[in-house]
Amino acid sequence: MKRQSFFPFGELLRANPVIKFLIFGDVVFFAAAGLLGPIFSLFVVDFIDGGSAEVAGIAIAIYLLTKSIAQIPAAFIIDKICGDRDDFWFIFGSLLFASFIPLSFLFISTPMELYVAQFLIGLAYAFQFPSFMALFTKYIPDNKEATMWGLYFTMLDLASAATAAIGGYLATTIGFHTVVIAVACLEFTGALLFFPIRKHIREPNNC
Repeated sequence: MKRQSFFPFGELLRANPVIKFLIFGDVVFFAAAGLLGPIFSLFVVDFIDGGSAEVAGIAIAIYLLTKSIAQIPAAFIIDKICGDRDDFWFIFGSLLFASFIPLSFLFISTPMELYVAQFLIGLAYAFQFPSFMALFTKYIPDNKEATMWGLYFTMLDLASAATAAIGGYLATTIGFHTVVIAVACLEFTGALLFFPIRKHIREPNNC
């Protein structure tokens, strides 16, 4: 009888490369995005003409509404394309595109420009999220569904908590603009971590 490890991260080390790169890439990308979370409202007030808590709220609502509404047609498109390579390219392309959007915070100065940036981020994540979920689900090892999902969300939440805690500190010590550049660089790195998945994709014979 095969002995089971009670150390959950050992399961991640033994997982297939697709699962590993999906987890590590997403953790790096969204941990980087977490750096902006604590200072987003301050950015709106300090750098946007007429910026206020209301503008910040509308901007967040635009992101969430765009992501929520666009996810359904995005998922439909993803499912209509045979095979798994489309899932990979949607993930990689969406995150690569999204990694450049934080740089717009260096230049935008009006609420409308901010709303457009939030719309684009929501659109990118609308394609990334269902693609990620589809690919992750397909490559989870048998009987390890709960463990792998648990590891993914644990690592994502811990990394996001850490970056959220230091985001405000970095903004006050090295400046908001430097933080934005760091976020873009880290997100770009996170997106690149997905690229090795391409050679591990198993396409069905009928595709």
